[in-house]
Amino acid sequence: MIRHRPSGSGHPYSDDTEQRSPVQPVAGEPLRLGVRTSGDIDAVTVELRVDDADAVILPLARVARSSRGQAVDGGHLASAQARTARAAGGWQVELQAPPAGSVLRYRFAAAGTDRGGPTRWFATRVAAWRDADAAALAVEGTAVDVVPGTLQVLDDGERIHRLRFALPLVPGEHVTGFGERYDALDHRGTRLDAVVFEQYKSQGAHRRTYLPMPFAHVVGGVGWGLHVRTSRRVWFDIGEQVSDRLVIEAEVDAASGDSAALSLALYAGDPTAVLDAFLAETGRPRVLPDWVFGLWASGNEWNTQAEVERQMALHREHDIPVRNVVIEAWSDEKSFTIFRDAQYAVREDGGPMRLADFTFAADGAWPDPKGMVDALHAHDVRVHLWQIPLLKLRPHPTGQAAADARAALAEGVVIRESAPDGTLRPYRNRGWWFPLALMPDLTDERAAAWWTEKRRYLVEEVGVDGFKTDGGEHAWGEDLVYLDGSSGAVANNRFPVAYAAAYGRLLESAGKAPVTFSRAGFTGSPAHGAYWAGDENSTWEAFRWSMFAGLSAASCGIVYWGWDIAGFSGPIPDAELYVRAMAASVFVPIMQYHSEFNHHRLPSNDRTPWNIAQRTGDEEVIPEVRSLVRLRERLVPYLAEAAARAVASSVPMMRPLYFDHPTDAAVWRHPLQWMLGSDILVAPVLEPGAREWSVYLPSGSWIEARTGTALGGGRVVAVDVSARAAVPVFVRAEAWAALAPVFTPEQPRRGDED
Repeated sequence: MIRHRPSGSGHPYSDDTEQRSPVQPVAGEPLRLGVRTSGDIDAVTVELRVDDADAVILPLARVARSSRGQAVDGGHLASAQARTARAAGGWQVELQAPPAGSVLRYRFAAAGTDRGGPTRWFATRVAAWRDADAAALAVEGTAVDVVPGTLQVLDDGERIHRLRFALPLVPGEHVTGFGERYDALDHRGTRLDAVVFEQYKSQGAHRRTYLPMPFAHVVGGVGWGLHVRTSRRVWFDIGEQVSDRLVIEAEVDAASGDSAALSLALYAGDPTAVLDAFLAETGRPRVLPDWVFGLWASGNEWNTQAEVERQMALHREHDIPVRNVVIEAWSDEKSFTIFRDAQYAVREDGGPMRLADFTFAADGAWPDPKGMVDALHAHDVRVHLWQIPLLKLRPHPTGQAAADARAALAEGVVIRESAPDGTLRPYRNRGWWFPLALMPDLTDERAAAWWTEKRRYLVEEVGVDGFKTDGGEHAWGEDLVYLDGSSGAVANNRFPVAYAAAYGRLLESAGKAPVTFSRAGFTGSPAHGAYWAGDENSTWEAFRWSMFAGLSAASCGIVYWGWDIAGFSGPIPDAELYVRAMAASVFVPIMQYHSEFNHHRLPSNDRTPWNIAQRTGDEEVIPEVRSLVRLRERLVPYLAEAAARAVASSVPMMRPLYFDHPTDAAVWRHPLQWMLGSDILVAPVLEPGAREWSVYLPSGSWIEARTGTALGGGRVVAVDVSARAAVPVFVRAEAWAALAPVFTPEQPRRGDED
């Protein structure tokens, strides 16, 4: 067997062994051709033809084989890690790409006469960069001008594949935004790209994100912003190579003679004006119910009704108010529509089922889902169920999952991919999570309705209030074909936006608020529900990365954002990290904790306050968290007002200080402080062992919330943070009378001091 797939798996950051790299050859630059073979092949050659020239035969060298090109980090990625380690079966040759406009044809063969025939011929045109007419880039807005002489296209003589240009940067300007970013607030002097990607942990170190946007603010000069109007991949060099230039390169697909290959919007004004213009174009957020501001609680091992009810009862026992529970391990994890252990008759046509179609064993995992939800509602707790937009095919599906897969193929509601012979076949998930699963095309209204109707009984009859729309990053590869004919290059980044939107429509059609909780997204995501920062370890470093993520997401229009408090993965956080993280989360829009699946090993890795207290031996954790969550409850009316204002005015709810002080250079030296609403300034403690914390107060008059001390702005002050539940918070002096009761310490109830 010899396998060559020109575009590989579509992994955006690593090449596969069997691909052509780059997929689009560039004249005079290195070109690698690779194959994967069965273990009995001991030599491979490639036969090359350039236009009508004579063929050249070159040997391939054996190389280590990669699987999706991704080194991974434990957890549910362990099987992918094992595949990555396999070294046998990879071959490659590197050559120089021929001149622009030429057609390169090639095929592979195993050495020897008993190896069978060669592969089919593969062909590609070679491109080169050339200067382009101004009309190649359609620019709307006059905030700045494209730097003369920088507009170029990558042209193969028939098609344009990329376009690049530069915008000017002046000293003192800071470039920020780009969706949810974990490593910094100001990206000047670096480079990054915009492509949806599941980076499992360490997002800040890898500079990859679930939720990119080709949108940025330029702050500190005259004030402006940009939006590259495309769903294709975009790269940004933000003054790394040339300090006074922002170089933008975007994938395009246009005929060589087309006048406009790409559109760019330039917005003038301060950050709020820039964001408002962007949201007016791409979709504004909507106000969600006040209950989203209460505590969210979940654990991946709360996989029975009894355990969910026990954990909610423990919140009541410890007097820690909880308003939302996310149940992740509720389904059979095959259909993501049926409670585990439910008995039913398979519906062969894959159509929606009703609650009456199921029976629930009294001794099963979920003996009475509706009764559970009703009881939780009686305690003012909303229920959200975990979702994945896939039809699992490994292990081989049975029951309703198998019927659904057959029906999805028969109904034509799945994403497809181009086969080597030019035909279309169902796309099989190339990611490391749920490999080979089918993927419904949720960008298509008919397919999305087919998918969500299967969940209607959960909303209308069981009574769930929302969905955790996880895993929106599974569409890889430009060779994917969506139901409207769009390629993966165009539609993959759109998928997570459509995913959240489809579930929001389901909820609204059942008379409920469109509360979805997603981690993946792209341009347009602010209009659809709430978001969290994705998978991370319980470390101080990840704590800081997550705060950057929240601020950058907010700068791009995400109103309802949270994170897994103190991280959801790895060893549990120590008491100090846990309480400091909980204190910071009082002042972010969504306050939620979660823990990763641990195979039910003991001791538990749950991130509940009582488990952290037990595991660390520090019983002070529980009263500290109780006090913090009560503070959060008192903040809810303020948070609801701030969210409504954010939706109406585009002033972010949780916002970097540069929104209010765009000309104050000092705010960039304190990037992990933020305004929450109009009147509260937050500066979380982000280092272990801190007894004092430096806080920058911008211009104005401020009141320290904990002490009531009045302070003038325009300076750095030192705040006593020796109490680990203390988070430096300052209130605008003119708002203090209204907000003072929120920050007044409660008198302990009987038993609280125990």
